[in-house]
Formats: sequence, structure tokens, C-alpha cells
Amino acid sequence: MTTVGIVGGTGYTGVELLRLLLRHPNVQVKVLTSRTEAGKPVADMFPSLRGQTDLAYSDLDIEVLKQCDVVFFATPHGVAMKHAAELIAADTKVIDLAADFRLQDLEQFEKWYGLEHACPDILKDSVYGLSELNREKIKTAKVVGNPGCYPTTVQLGLAPLFRANDTLVKPESIIIDAKSGVSGAGRKASMGMIYSENADNFKAYGVAGHRHHPEIVEALENISGLKGVFDHILFVPHLVPMIRGMLSTIYLDLTDAGDNTDLQKLYEEFYANEQFVDVMPANSSPETRSVRGANQLRIALYKPQPKKLVVLSVQDNLVKGAAGQAVQNMNLMFGFAENAGLQGIGLLP
Repeated sequence: MTTVGIVGGTGYTGVELLRLLLRHPNVQVKVLTSRTEAGKPVADMFPSLRGQTDLAYSDLDIEVLKQCDVVFFATPHGVAMKHAAELIAADTKVIDLAADFRLQDLEQFEKWYGLEHACPDILKDSVYGLSELNREKIKTAKVVGNPGCYPTTVQLGLAPLFRANDTLVKPESIIIDAKSGVSGAGRKASMGMIYSENADNFKAYGVAGHRHHPEIVEALENISGLKGVFDHILFVPHLVPMIRGMLSTIYLDLTDAGDNTDLQKLYEEFYANEQFVDVMPANSSPETRSVRGANQLRIALYKPQPKKLVVLSVQDNLVKGAAGQAVQNMNLMFGFAENAGLQGIGLLP
């Protein structure tokens, strides 16, 4: 069995990782850390896991983590990069669910996260963990940076357009109108996250600038091979009063070539062999509840006017947008079936 450590096991993504990995046929979770809950059985904090595990939280001990085959960091930004060098020297692979290994541009990383990168040499060799687009590189990676939740919906929503041979879209026209449930902010005490502040409410945030914007720009440049054309795309996230779920509505202007292309066919063929991306029939309306709890992203296309395209992209922000995608990356890194531990069906209603 492949042994796993999870650093940061009390947050939403950490416990979601544990939920998925407890059902994984090829792994055993050996270590689950928490700075504040060391010694407490995980089932005492998360009753849904009663009878599923006898794990208890422990302090972070790098020597113990080095005995694992892979360590997931479900921690705040800046934690994984402090420990990555020592872990990979011990032949332990690292999957970071924060931003330490997402951006190759150090200037942008320091600007948006307010941190000096602790291991830029390791960053250069790390792999951006969007499984559907970087599968072969992930298979041989020692360090994987899990994508942000919003950037996952955008990249998978746009990849078929920018990997096509023709220039189908005017990149400068892209507008991303994105919405997320409150679990995307993490499990922490915050005035803006309490029930009375979010129930019966709907608001935009990060309108003047959001840290996922440079990640989206860098990722689209890598997907398309085009440089300097995505800097002015608009990305506006919103908070909606639900726990899980994320929907990105992406507006684009098509070129003549794009307007004359069967885009529905393009998307269906591009994702034909991807079990976790579902291209719905034309003019469908994918709902966040259809992917709740599942490692699934659903896409639908609309052409409301000539030379205009609307892409709808939905996922569970804690699964395909975080923990599920991290497990998918682990499966690739260790040669497991890509769907191992990820065969759950979305919960409805």
C-alpha cells in the first residue's frame, strides 16, 4: 500500500482529502496533522467519519512525514514550500493544494501572496496539476501544484478553443463571471463567512484584482502558446449562499473561423476520453448540485449571437476544484487507475 500523509487535516480540503482517500483501494493514510488539535481523534471533530477511521491528529513531524510515499499539504500558502526540499530528498512526493507551486512567475507570486518563495529551484521543476492537460508531466513529477478552484473551471472551459489549430477566439474579449459557495474561503472564523452575513445575500469580491487572475493568465498562455494576450481578461468572482459548488460563466468573442466552427463537436471530441469532464448537449444548463461531492466538471456551450460564445462550467469546489483533483494527480504519479477513490456520484437533491 502507498502511504499518505495529510498536513492540515482540519480544514475543508483536508477532511475532504481524508474522506476520498479512506475509500481508495491503493493507499493508507498514516499521518494527519493539525497545529491545534493534536491528539484528538478525527471522528470527534468530523462525526461523518465515525467508524471509518481511528486516526488522530498529530503535530507536524517532518521525520514522520518523510516515511510516507506522498504528502498532501492542505494548508495556508507558504507552508508546503518550507518542507518540500527535505521531503523530496527523502523520496517523498509532494502535492500542494495551496499556491506555492502554481505560479512559475516569482514576481507575480510575491505580489499576490505577499511571500518570498522559499525554494524557487524546486518550483522550476514542479508540475502544474491540471490532470486533463498535464497528464504526462504529472506522471513523473516529484512536486505537483494543485490548481486553484476558479482557474480549473476556466482552463477546462477554454482549453478546447485554445488548443485548436485555428485562432477561434479573440483572447482580449474574455470575461469570466464566476460564483462559489462559502466553503471556498476555508474553515476559519471570519465575520464575512458567518451565516447572517451570507444567507439571503449575493456579492462580488476581488473586483479590483484577485490572486487567481495571474494563475489564469499564466495557465492560458501555457495552453495556447500565446504570450501577452490574456493580461486584460476580466475575472470577477462572487460569493453565493451555498456551501459547495462553483459556476463560471465565460463570455467570448469569436473570430470568423470560430463562428464557422462546430464548437459543440470540438468540445465533445476534445474531452471524449476524459471521465471527469462532461460536455453536455448544446444549450444545456449545468447545475452545481449535479456535481456535489463528485470529482466531475460539466460544461455547456451557447451561441446567443453571431460571433458570441458563452461557456458554462460547473464543479464542486472542494472535490474537482481541490481534494478530488489532488487525488487524481496522486493516481497519475503512482500509476493507479485515474479514477481510483474518485468513483462517487454527485448528490442530488
